[in-house]
Amino acid sequence: MNPKSMLLRDSSFFHLHLVSDSTGETLITVARAASAQYNNASPVEHVYPAVRTNKQLDRVLSEIEEAPGVVLYTLLDQMLIGRLEDKCRELGLPCLSILGPVLRLFQAYLGAESTYRVGAQHILNAEYFKRIDALNYTMMHDDGQHADELEEADVVLLGVSRTSKTPTSIYLANRGVKTANIPLVLGVPIPLQLESIRNPLVIGLFASPERIVQIRENRLLGLRVHLDNDQYVDRQAVAEEIAFDVPVAERSAAGARLPQPIAPRDAGSRGHSD
Repeated sequence: MNPKSMLLRDSSFFHLHLVSDSTGETLITVARAASAQYNNASPVEHVYPAVRTNKQLDRVLSEIEEAPGVVLYTLLDQMLIGRLEDKCRELGLPCLSILGPVLRLFQAYLGAESTYRVGAQHILNAEYFKRIDALNYTMMHDDGQHADELEEADVVLLGVSRTSKTPTSIYLANRGVKTANIPLVLGVPIPLQLESIRNPLVIGLFASPERIVQIRENRLLGLRVHLDNDQYVDRQAVAEEIAFDVPVAERSAAGARLPQPIAPRDAGSRGHSD
């Protein structure tokens, strides 16, 4: 076993990489059902939906190497599967196909090959295409990207680092909600477009300073990163970030549909990446 993966076993969290060529909903459901059986270790979820090309997989492999952990996938392209499994083997990481054993069981019983259709369990109706459209929009507008298109969103999430903006965005996208998220950084101006949008529901995410510091420390530990400037995990500095976060969220939402921030349940219970 690679020493990098062994480090995480002494921690209260572990990185969980979920790689799918469709929406990832099946994979997320199975992974969460399994991880819920382990009270002493919380997963830091890294979700990669719609992975269908080598270029998309390159990003996945890079992030797995940066934050080693358990890798679960629902891919059907044999070339992509081979690359993913080879990389995990090289890093000494566990890697498992969630559908593979089930498909082999069906094949043995039915005496027929699988059709290998990506997302075949989803009925191709308007609702399904709405979810795919929402997922594409959300992935393109993560972490403040393409702020000039915020008006097209259904929901815009605001928050300081480690308030579960990205996991919440993907959760909403899987339910057909176009979601953009904007990081709030003390001293950095928010996008001008945020002050003029009218259609999206604007929500500020926050958690207690203690919880955010805990999540950030776990994140740095998992990435084996040392910061000379400890402001990122200093409780007083984080409290100042949150004090900055709330009025900005309220001001940004003044012309939208929800004029107050809310605390995400995940931010207080599990360590997610954002």
